[in-house]
This record gives sequence, structure tokens and C-alpha cells, in this order.
Amino acid sequence: MALGEFDLIARHFTRPVRRSPLGVGDDCALIAPAAGMQLAVSSDMLVEGRHFLSTVAPERLGHKALAVNLSDLAACGARPLAYTLALSLPRADEAWLAALASGLHALADRHDIELVGGDTTAGPLNLCITVFGEVPAGDALLRSGARAGDDLWISHPATPDEPGWLGEARLMLEIFRGTPGVRTEGLDLDRLRLAMECPQPRVALGLALRGVARSAIDVSDGLLGDLGHVLRRSGGLGARIEAAALPRSAAILRQHEALQLECLLAGGDDYELLFSADPTDRDTVSALAARAGCGVTRIGTLGAAGTPLEVVDADGRPLAAAWASFDHFLSR
Repeated sequence: MALGEFDLIARHFTRPVRRSPLGVGDDCALIAPAAGMQLAVSSDMLVEGRHFLSTVAPERLGHKALAVNLSDLAACGARPLAYTLALSLPRADEAWLAALASGLHALADRHDIELVGGDTTAGPLNLCITVFGEVPAGDALLRSGARAGDDLWISHPATPDEPGWLGEARLMLEIFRGTPGVRTEGLDLDRLRLAMECPQPRVALGLALRGVARSAIDVSDGLLGDLGHVLRRSGGLGARIEAAALPRSAAILRQHEALQLECLLAGGDDYELLFSADPTDRDTVSALAARAGCGVTRIGTLGAAGTPLEVVDADGRPLAAAWASFDHFLSR
């Protein structure tokens, strides 16, 4: 029997809610943040062929669709509450949908976030999730709070053997593309593909950094491009990134220096937190990251308004290469 739209929703995407007053089944869901809290809302869309490969396992696709949205809540210091899913499908494949839902629900349960509504339609494969979180009024981490003299930090996995280090998703993409000069010998390609398809949103770190970080953003389109958003929103500040300080996994270190820097600075799809903090809080930042189950590395300093954003080598000399962040209409 063919699977209809409402059977599809009932079978794979209707779950009991515990906190939301009303979940799936009505024209609107209801969300009630606690007293003194503000709602944090973000939407991200994943389109086949643009954001993921057609060969991705559906469990991983479900994971990533929610993970990239949870990463936005993390960058705001918001606790996840609920989410909606809008799903366009070329066909209703029962086994594929069950696997997609499994990956989606597993990550949702890990972060205690509830599916409360959405929509389904026939069309090209496309997943659009809207997440809702809560943050105490006035405590949200913003792009606009950075100050000259702040330390610049990047999050990363806690141990070298964990996938998802800065630049690994971009490296895997270049391997899929067959880019000349990429060194694949000795690489664990399954691990790199996991980095690209199963990012880990730093929700615990975002919550821990409230009141400590002065600004934050998640790295989705490339470190330099996303940092540029922070600098512009914070009054046109400059920044000095120390290339030698950028955390690098063994897979990245196997590549020639130019490709390393391309992956690290302009790769995107990392979903790590890039944030600034007062230099007097270095020990605090490191301790909070350890408690949140991840690592952090200080990679540079923010400069005064009107100074440039530059990447320098170990001798402090600016590197001349131009790195471009991802743009959905300009990048290919």
C-alpha cells in the first residue's frame, strides 16, 4: 500500500511531547518558555546536491538536518526546546523514512528537544528545520558583543581520535570532488565522511559560555567568513589570526600547507563555535569547555575598529592568500 502524507507523518514524525503544551496534530504547535526567558528561533534548509550528497545514509541526513540547527542555538547560548520539520520528498520510501527519522530522533533525544510540527510535500529532496530554544533575557550570546583586545577561540573535539576537527568536512568534500593534490594515502575516509555528515553541535559549550563569551557564531560557511560577520556586527573590528595556532587533526596535517589553510579558514560545514572572550578569562574558558566535553583553542586576538582581518605566520607576517567563505549563490 502506498504511504500517504498523513500516514507518513503519523508513522515516522508524531511523538509524544513532554514540555510543549501542544505538539503535532493541530494547525500550530504551542511553545511556552519559562518566566524570564526569551525564545531563540533559527531555521536551516538542507537541499540534495547543495548541502549533502545523494549517497548519504538517511540516518546521517536526519542527524545533520537537526545538528546544523542545534548549532545555531549553541551559538546563541540557548537551551533547545522544540523544532518543526518541513520535508520535501521525491517519493515516500518507507525504509528510507524510517532510517531518516531514526537519526533525527536520536539526536533530538540526546538534546531533549521535541518535534512539534511541520509539513510534508512531494518534490526534490529538501529538509527544512526550525528550532526553538530559550535563553534568559539579556544573556544571549550575540555576534555584536566582541571588543578590541578579546581573545578569539575555536571549539573542537576533546580528543585527537574523534572526527569533526576543523577543516575535515571540507577535506572530505575535496576527496569526493577528486581535487588534484589531495593526499589520501593513510587517511581513514570513513572517519572523514563522518565528520562531514554527522557534525556535533556544541550546545553544552554554548550554555556554559553565557556570561563569559562576549560574542559567538557557529562556523558553517568558513572560519574567516563567519568571523567577518562578528567583526562587522561589533562595530567594524579587526582581527589577527595566528595560522600556527589553528587546531589541526592528523588528516589535515597530511595535506600540503595551502590546502590545510583552505580547509581550516574557508572550509565550512564544521559547526564549531567561534567566540571571543576577555583575556583574563582564559582559564575559565578552558575549564568550561572541559566540563562541556569538548576542547577549545585560542587562535588570535581582535583588533580595534578599522584595523584589518589578517592571518599571520609564525613570525607574525601576514599571509597573502585570499580565502573565500561559502556563498549559496556564488559558490560552486
